[in-house]
Amino acid sequence: MNAWKNMNTPNKLTIIRIVMVPLFMVSLMITKVIANDTARVILYIVSALLFGGAAITDFIDGKMARKHNLVTNFGKFMDPLADKFMVIGALIAAAYVYDNLRFWLLITIAVTVFRELAVSGVRLVAVNSDNVVIAAAMPGKIKTFSQCIFMELVILEPLLLGRIEFFAKYTPLTYICMAVMVFFTIYSGMQYLKAYSKYITM
Repeated sequence: MNAWKNMNTPNKLTIIRIVMVPLFMVSLMITKVIANDTARVILYIVSALLFGGAAITDFIDGKMARKHNLVTNFGKFMDPLADKFMVIGALIAAAYVYDNLRFWLLITIAVTVFRELAVSGVRLVAVNSDNVVIAAAMPGKIKTFSQCIFMELVILEPLLLGRIEFFAKYTPLTYICMAVMVFFTIYSGMQYLKAYSKYITM
């Protein structure tokens, strides 16, 4: 409790985001085994709210830390790690629940994991070699934003537009956002590796 009291607000938001990830995953994955339609819809809404809440903390904590000079080593390490937990955990849960998207979601998970491992490796080398902290560039921010929008669409498009036959059958918004997300995942990763290529050849 003392550690929590002494922790600054941005770091508390990061911890809250980490805690929300398994809650979101469980609430979404339970929909796969619940037969009651009303309960399933409620869980979809709860899942969307949990993920949306986690995503909001992601956009708030970093800005708050920089604005109020609350940047800490804990935050530098845990904030990007929490982001990876949030996105990869959400994609895994979605792949379990949505049979029609599973193949493409598995590809998306593989691309996301490879990109995050590659960029994290370069960041680690940069810090250890020159004490350089690689900040998120605009393509990386777009990648994160598109990932958050994608997860909300996966859950909410069938609920909000499921009565329209075309949307119920093809979920076009979800697929379009998935394509955008994968593009910026790959593009931003390539930009990082290109910009900091000297750390790859060290």
